[in-house]
Amino acid sequence: MAGTSHGHTPAAWTGVIIAFIGFCVAGVFMVAANPLGFWAGIAVIFAGGLVGLAMKVAGLGMPKESAELIEARERAGRAQISH
Repeated sequence: MAGTSHGHTPAAWTGVIIAFIGFCVAGVFMVAANPLGFWAGIAVIFAGGLVGLAMKVAGLGMPKESAELIEARERAGRAQISH
């Protein structure tokens, strides 16, 4: 996994940060026994997912790997094992 950059994109970071803020808001309002604030926090969590998805669609996420790249990576892995 260290050889990949899984999740190291602006789309991933932004979506996770927004969702984390939503979890914090929902947690505070859950402790405060405020249902409206809790559901607002839940809405922020979903907004984080939507923002991350929109940014990925806009080209700020990780591109899909081509079949050639996957095959080359597998060949390189087999070559390392055989040596």
